[in-house]
Amino acid sequence: MLKTVVFDTPRGDALVDITAHVQQAIDESGVGTGLCAIVVPHTTAGITINSGLDPATPNDILADLKRLVPTRVDFEHQYDTPADAAGHIKATLVGHSVTLVIEEGKLLLGHSQSIMFYEFDGPRKRRAQVKILGG
Repeated sequence: MLKTVVFDTPRGDALVDITAHVQQAIDESGVGTGLCAIVVPHTTAGITINSGLDPATPNDILADLKRLVPTRVDFEHQYDTPADAAGHIKATLVGHSVTLVIEEGKLLLGHSQSIMFYEFDGPRKRRAQVKILGG
């Protein structure tokens, strides 16, 4: 089963917890045991697994990504804006997919783990493609 999750992101850089959206797709699939692959089909966005418990965690992660890849006007590629160019690099560093195990109809995540969608050039309407494979 392939499901596309659609959501809006805020302005600028942000981390959006999409765990509930992905779990809903698994619930709808009826798969009890298997794998769930999540792919982000955008060049200025990414995805990872990280802590969803402390609301300050995204602030620290985004601050260090901005420190590592600041928005600057001397990027060679600037089809849209310097922020768009910086977003391409950040997305490459973060990655565009994660794969998780499904057991008893639930994602196997640690107690503090969440699926975090990275937005590097918002606001936008974004998508995450969720492929569920039953075993």
